Order: sequence, then structure tokens, then C-alpha cells
Amino acid sequence: MKSVLPVGALLALAASSSVFAGSLTIPMSFEYLALDGQEISTNSFTHKAELDLSPGTHKIAIRYHDMVDDEFSDSQTFIKSAPFILTLRVDGDYDYFLKPANGDQIKQPKQFAKSPQVVVSRADKGEVSYKVVQTDYKEDSFVGRLFGGSKGVDIDEAAAAATAAGTVAVASTVPSAPVSPAAPVSPSAPVLVDSNVPAATSPVPPAVGGAHAQQMLQYWWLQADEKTRKEFMSWAIKQL
Repeated sequence: MKSVLPVGALLALAASSSVFAGSLTIPMSFEYLALDGQEISTNSFTHKAELDLSPGTHKIAIRYHDMVDDEFSDSQTFIKSAPFILTLRVDGDYDYFLKPANGDQIKQPKQFAKSPQVVVSRADKGEVSYKVVQTDYKEDSFVGRLFGGSKGVDIDEAAAAATAAGTVAVASTVPSAPVSPAAPVSPSAPVLVDSNVPAATSPVPPAVGGAHAQQMLQYWWLQADEKTRKEFMSWAIKQL
């Protein structure tokens, strides 16, 4: 017996197939920030590689974000570029792929992060209409904020604003006040107080959340030894 789908289901299927005409795939070392003025939610534990795109022209904020070996120690550190805005025209049911311009392997990550050069290709080898504009949006480092630096730019909000604009302009930022280097202090070290000297008010670190909290977790993870990381993971799994 031949089954027949209801008319409503057929219409819904046809509508859903026409909403998205193509997709864009990025490598693990890149991350989406915004699409046409809307922030794209991501986290450190899952990588969003593919983005569904409807027909027409889209502005997509992306940045290079990878973990590389530290030059001065045996540990690794995160490296991030400023966002770049990809303007891509989707004119059919095609799969698009973004890759570094010099090949899949990025040989000099820190140099590449200063101005990521990328290319966009199509699965069927057809011509792709796109443009890439670099921005100079920078966010303060976690250490800078910890010791009283300015909050800096919220990268997600800035990227969303840039993709929402009719024309993409190079972003401008207000430079943060220089932060004097401070010697590291051991948490267990005793604090000596001179009773003859008036106590100074200690600066209170600003409340952090969202992307800033994520950066704090990443920072302390890199500082921890293997035993501490395993203990933290055991604790974190229990919180899920």
C-alpha cells in the first residue's frame, strides 16, 4: 500500500528545503562569531564547523583561534586573531569551505593571527563570490583585566555590529591604559602590614561572566598541572 504524505507536511518540507540553500564549513582552528548581526553561540568544548546559509548575501564574522606551543615553556597557550568579516553570496545549493590561503597547515600561527588570509572554495569547484575585510577589534587579555586594565571590546558584540552594518568598516578601538607589570604573588605567602602606614583600598576585580568567565577557565587550566586538571575534570563532570 502506497503511503501519501499530507499536503501540510509536503508544504512544510518544501519550505524547509528552501530556507537554507547552502552551507559554510570552517576548520577547527577558526570560530564563528556572528552572522548578519546575530551573535553565534559557541563554547570551548564543542566546535561549530558548519553554518547553514539561506540564499542571498551574508556577512559572517570569523576569527582564528588556536592553541599553540608556548615559546618560553613546555605548556601551550591560546592565540586569537581580531575578527574578519566574510561577505559571501550564496546563489545555490552549494557547500562552501573556508581555509587558510597558504594551505591547511598554518606554519606560523602568531604571524597568521595578526591578519588571517583565507580563501573560500565551493565543493563543485564553481566560482565563489566573496570578500574578506580585516578588522582591528582587540579584547584585553585576561591578565590585563585582572590587574585593573580596561574592559576592552566585547568581541562578540563588536562582530555582530559589524556584520549588521550595510557596509563593513574597519573597526576602531580605544586603547587600554598601560598596565604596570606586577610580580606574581603566591596565594600562601604571608602578607606583612605596617601598622604605621594607612591601609590602601584594594581594587576589586570587576565581575566577570560569559566570554570573560570562559577566558578565566582557559587561563587557569593552562596554569594547572596534570593532577589538578584531572581533579577539576572529575569535579566538573559531577556538576553536569
